[in-house]
Amino acid sequence: MNYRHSFHAGNPADVMKHAALARVLAYLNKKENAYRVLDTHAGAGLYDLDGANAQRTLEADSGIEAVLAADLAGTLPKPAAALLAPYLDAVRATRAGGRRLYPGSPALALALSRPQDRFLFCELHKEERAKLEKRVGEDPRVKILPQDGWQGIAAHLPPRERRGLVLVDPPFEEPGEFQRLLAGLEAAHQRFATGIIMLWYPIKDLKAVDAFRRDVARLGLPKTLRVELDFATVRSLDVLSGSGLIIVNPPFTLADEMRTILNALAPLLARDGQGRARVSWLTPGG
Repeated sequence: MNYRHSFHAGNPADVMKHAALARVLAYLNKKENAYRVLDTHAGAGLYDLDGANAQRTLEADSGIEAVLAADLAGTLPKPAAALLAPYLDAVRATRAGGRRLYPGSPALALALSRPQDRFLFCELHKEERAKLEKRVGEDPRVKILPQDGWQGIAAHLPPRERRGLVLVDPPFEEPGEFQRLLAGLEAAHQRFATGIIMLWYPIKDLKAVDAFRRDVARLGLPKTLRVELDFATVRSLDVLSGSGLIIVNPPFTLADEMRTILNALAPLLARDGQGRARVSWLTPGG
């Protein structure tokens, strides 16, 4: 596996995914009981947006940098700005030392959680795992596993806490990733039926995305939410034009929250200013 998220950190797909992650964690934090987060493809945890890889693509400029600038200027609609505040504050906190950093899902989850919560981060890539160890490994709440994320689902669910989140965010660099994503969802739900399960997928090939969405619906899992954001009106099979999430057992407020957030972010994140958000239930129960 050769994927390096440092080329893409803070891009529009990250903003959409991490905005949803922050809202899920805010919901979990409302109860005093501890929860556990299993991140199956954790990555390096923290990314330097002024580093060579990020500067090669400049994808963050049309992602997190555009959102932070709009928030600073007060041009984000107030309801969306309030919902985004924990996420954006966590991003700003990584920059307290003056470096333009961006938190991946492990660093963001740690920043938005409590002392009693626990985290399992799976990362098979040796170099990425070493960076993750350096950045978050000393946190006593964290266990970093040199394990394939798909195996992590079978090995670590259900969690002792019996509440929490499974985040599945594969690199999509190999054929058959949608099929693995579907199998992972089914396995995670079988083992942890009451848990929140969040799957990320890229929107490139519309036929593949449509087929995946239909396959998810056929599983018949209750409370299955689809959240998607288009960044471009013209799609190519080798260009990321949108970002999607399947969320099983989402917080009851999440659908409305994500509509508010994505309708505000769509004009900022879209290449042509004409982004489109879609939030709908794939199965009953919402």
